[in-house]
Amino acid sequence: MKSNFEIIKRLYQDYTKNYMGKIILSALLSLIVAGSTSAIAYLLDPAIKKIFVEKDQSLILIIPAFIILAFFAKGISLYAARVLMISVGNDIKKNMQDDMLKSLINADTSLIHNKHSGKYLNHVLGDTSYIVNLVSTTILNAFKDSLTLIGLLSVMFYQNWKLSLIAILMIPIATLAAKSLGKRIGKVTTEAQEKAGETSQYLMELFKNHKLIKIFQKENYEAIRSSNFLHDVKEKSKKIAIVFTRATVVMEPLTGIMIALLIFVTGKLIISGEISINNFFSFLAAMMLAYQPVRSLATLNVGISQGLSAAKRILPIIDIDNKIKDSKESKNLILKNYDIEFKGCNFKYNDEQELILKNVNLKFLGGKMTALVGHSGAGKSSILNLIPRFYDCISGDINIDGQSIYKAKLKDLRKNISIVTQDTTLFDDTIKNNILYAHSSATDDEIQEVAEKSFAYNFIKNLPNKFDTMIGENGVRLSGGEKQRISIARAMLKKAPIILLDEATSSLDAETESKIQEAMSLLTRNKTTIVIAHRLSTILNSNKIFVIDNGNVIAEGTHKELMSNSNTYKNFYEKQIRKD
Repeated sequence: MKSNFEIIKRLYQDYTKNYMGKIILSALLSLIVAGSTSAIAYLLDPAIKKIFVEKDQSLILIIPAFIILAFFAKGISLYAARVLMISVGNDIKKNMQDDMLKSLINADTSLIHNKHSGKYLNHVLGDTSYIVNLVSTTILNAFKDSLTLIGLLSVMFYQNWKLSLIAILMIPIATLAAKSLGKRIGKVTTEAQEKAGETSQYLMELFKNHKLIKIFQKENYEAIRSSNFLHDVKEKSKKIAIVFTRATVVMEPLTGIMIALLIFVTGKLIISGEISINNFFSFLAAMMLAYQPVRSLATLNVGISQGLSAAKRILPIIDIDNKIKDSKESKNLILKNYDIEFKGCNFKYNDEQELILKNVNLKFLGGKMTALVGHSGAGKSSILNLIPRFYDCISGDINIDGQSIYKAKLKDLRKNISIVTQDTTLFDDTIKNNILYAHSSATDDEIQEVAEKSFAYNFIKNLPNKFDTMIGENGVRLSGGEKQRISIARAMLKKAPIILLDEATSSLDAETESKIQEAMSLLTRNKTTIVIAHRLSTILNSNKIFVIDNGNVIAEGTHKELMSNSNTYKNFYEKQIRKD
């Protein structure tokens, strides 16, 4: 864990440094605010002495005019300073959000899967708001209130140094209270943000699983759960607000004691002739105006603690060090046949697991279809995940045309691979943009072509907005078969020479099934295709079949050969393969 000083230094170097011009201008405007506030307090001295005591008619318009001018200067300067710092704060927030999202987008798959997306969402949207408050409010208040307090103290000492010494006793007491308050608020803020992350996580699952809630009649159960989550968030928010108000418990009585003591001492001084009434009123005005900056500075530590607490959660995300990345020696692949070979690959998803793949040796011939069959959990999907380097082997190697994928540039490797999974993933966008995701510069004719080849155009042409139809979150407005055809069209548009295919296990109507199978055939023609097979037609069309069991390759051959030589395959075929 980095120290607070290191975090502040990092925030300055990476984010605040670029806005120092605006921050300095805001500080200069704060100087005007401080000067005008001090001027207001000072002007009460000549106002009372000249106008009310000496009844000097010549100043009856001049002094009020100066007071009005001072208030105008304060108001305009304060407005301009706040606008500048609000702009800086939100610019920094956006920059941090950009950095966080870039880091998360490029993060290893294993890292994304280890934490719920709702918590990442809360970091991006929630924690960054505390950084905005730190920059736009806390830093401005530090400038404005420090300068204002110095100006007002100068007026107070000018009027009477004895009274001023009594008044400034408030400052160290308030500072001690603020230090204790800052530690507490940092802890409470961290707890509140963690609870907000858990609530975001729950809400995402609530909306995602609404059909499940209805079919199992869990509406009342989820209503209670949601109320409990919101109750916890409310309690944490309330705790933060209560901690903030603790400053009032210290500052208000302290202020009362100071004023009472000052009135007593002032009475003695006036009686003895050491101070006149006009000096006292000017002093009193300066002291009362100083109350706000003293209170603000006393709680300054709170905003700093909140901002630093948020930064401690944000910066580790920005600093994610990916294990799967290009090395200095990485180079482009030189591909011709697109043969893929696994050499002694061992793999597990985390250190706590046992090996999922054990000394796997496989060879997939270029331009041919190879099927992987085996029971659920045998390791078939893990084999597919290793080829585009969503994960890396813990030992062993994977070659394409004799070149290790671990020495190849990631972008060059992945541009040669298309994936179609049984869990089709689509964006809440138009059909056209979902297909274009594979190749953003493709023409309308190319989109039309792949839509027709995937038989997606059969239903697209009947939609009111055709390709511009919005499909909803993850294609919720489309049927299962329609979503699969959009996914196939997208893979076709990429024109990748290697196809990784996980066949859908769900049943579709005969016509849709036929169209999807024909589209798959067009997609995989003359491509290096590795398919997790669930259908007899796919197995029969495969040039070779590997039987995977408990992370091992236990048999290989054609369907006919395996039916004769492998009891495991024969048992799997008889029980699990769909006979179309």
